[in-house]
Order: sequence, then C-alpha cells, then structure tokens
Amino acid sequence: MSHMLKFDLSSVGAEVGAPAPDRLISGNPEFRTWNLEGAGNLYAGIWEATPGKWRIVYDEWEYFHILFGHSIVTEEDGEPLHLKAGDSLVLRPGFKGTWEVVETTRKDYVIRL
Repeated sequence: MSHMLKFDLSSVGAEVGAPAPDRLISGNPEFRTWNLEGAGNLYAGIWEATPGKWRIVYDEWEYFHILFGHSIVTEEDGEPLHLKAGDSLVLRPGFKGTWEVVETTRKDYVIRL
C-alpha cells in the first residue's frame, strides 16, 4: 500500500447531492463530491457546487482551498467573505452561517470529524 494519494478524479465517481430543503435560501444548487480519502475521522476530496444559497452548520473541522469559481461565506452576525481561486479557509466546529455560490465553485478539502 502506498503512503501517497494523488487527487485523481478519474479514480472515483462523483456523488451528487444538494442542500437539505429546510436549509435552502435561494436557487437550485447541485453538489458533486469526489471523496478520495476516508480513514477513521479524516476525509479528503474535491467538492463542486452550482449557484445558489443555503444555511450551513459545522460540527466538524474543515480546511479547504478554492480551485475555481466565486462563493460567499458569511458567519451569523458576520461580514461576507468572498472566496475565489487561490483562497483557503478553515471552518471550525460550531460555525453557523450561509454559503452562497455566485459562480460554480470547486474546492479541495480535508475534514476532521
């Protein structure tokens, strides 16, 4: 077994999803997720979403890096944070707010439960 993992989307199929109806604020966003690593309480992969806006609540810790697109993440009672290609962010457990995809956005991520 190798101790390296290249993020190769051709090695795994995408899971398709959407925000839960009770969290949807606007639009009709669709998610595609390529889970490339799942070991214990750690997950890594690629996530993509089409335009729309929904409420998010984090119980987990997540680091991500925007590969392309434009999204706006806003914490409750906070200022909007515009994210574009090259931006990185950590969302910590307890984060509550909204995610708005302005232009289809793709990110790579590492999540720790």
